[in-house]
Amino acid sequence: MKRVLAIILGGGAGTRLYPLTKMRAKPAVPLAGKYRLIDIPISNCINSEINKIYVLTQFNSASLNRHLTMTYNLSAGFGQGFVEVLAAQQTPDSPSWFEGTADAVRKYQWLFQEWDVDHVLILSGDQLYRMDYSRFVQHHIDSGAQLSVGALPVDPQQAEGFGLMRTDSSGRIQEFREKPKGEALEAMRVDTQSLGLSAEEAQQRPHLASMGIYVFSRDTLFDLLNSNPAATDFGKEIIPIALERGDRLQSYLFNDYWEDIGTIGAFYEANLALTQQPNPPFSFYDEKFPIYTRPRYLPPSKLQDAQVTESIIGEGSLLKACSIHRCVLGVRSRVEDEVVLQDTLVMGSDYFESSEERALLRERGGTPVGIGRGTTIKGAIVDKNVRIGRNVTITNKDRVEEADRPELNFYIRNGIVVVVKNGTIADGTVI
Repeated sequence: MKRVLAIILGGGAGTRLYPLTKMRAKPAVPLAGKYRLIDIPISNCINSEINKIYVLTQFNSASLNRHLTMTYNLSAGFGQGFVEVLAAQQTPDSPSWFEGTADAVRKYQWLFQEWDVDHVLILSGDQLYRMDYSRFVQHHIDSGAQLSVGALPVDPQQAEGFGLMRTDSSGRIQEFREKPKGEALEAMRVDTQSLGLSAEEAQQRPHLASMGIYVFSRDTLFDLLNSNPAATDFGKEIIPIALERGDRLQSYLFNDYWEDIGTIGAFYEANLALTQQPNPPFSFYDEKFPIYTRPRYLPPSKLQDAQVTESIIGEGSLLKACSIHRCVLGVRSRVEDEVVLQDTLVMGSDYFESSEERALLRERGGTPVGIGRGTTIKGAIVDKNVRIGRNVTITNKDRVEEADRPELNFYIRNGIVVVVKNGTIADGTVI
């Protein structure tokens, strides 16, 4: 895998994940109490022995830069390699920002072409899954493909939201369509049993969805980008062009857990699914294929008469006499007495406040970081460094689907209340 270059696409402004992307790039959004979204593809790369990694982003990249710098010093801890952020920049030759996935790679191809590699692995920065990319690359080499596409078997209902591949029995791609419906969807059915699924699975999931991850042979990638300067997206334009001109395109079946967490609803569900017992759909407990993140050297969490069921508690947390059910609490979470948290994601804090600091804040009419006494929160996302007062109720009592209340430090997306980073919710507030 030394002759593979990995490029992780950080995405655009992350509007579907707003307000979590209000002050951070999409790949820097916290995940599972202590990780960031970007940790998933980078860890997959490291575990696959691919250690030349670029991350392309163009919005709010400061926290992403900081996280990568503090986490992935590959030359020190993970062998000879690097993880480097490439932010969109305007130059005389390229006056515009990234206009799509292919355009982002094209704008930095002068840098990528300097590497003496045979294959380029293109990845997404907002997906949750565990994959050994070395098998993907080897499958690409063995099949003689010029471009390989990660393929997820899906049912007809799911299929409407993806780019779909129609393949022959060997997995060679014959046709590619973006989000087909009706008869067009029916025409994209594939015998997924011939690709490795059981007869029952194949009947339930007869479509192959593009995962948005690709292996390109080096010359094929740069030739496609240079000969089609108006093509800005891999899925919508580059893949159909490659098929049309007769390139060999191959699918790579991935029949395991995979979740695109690009929306607030999907992000919320993917996090809470980690609490399922005894077997969550995705687990961070895998010694042979670990997910790496920034080492923080925090003390253990402390629980004082707390009732906790089916939950994940980040290190450095302090929980008093509270009730927590099916929640994910991030590092340095502070939960006071008589608090009830249910089906809620709390991202924790970037710093500690001492007891003296908290008492002084209260005296001066302020609100300490964390969840104040007597508060009830159900079905919500509480971003980092949030200060929630005493006797607050956050349950979306009016069952609102979408709402913007920036002046009150919260938004509602997909029926989920999202309290913004560094926001304060005053004592007695009802949402």
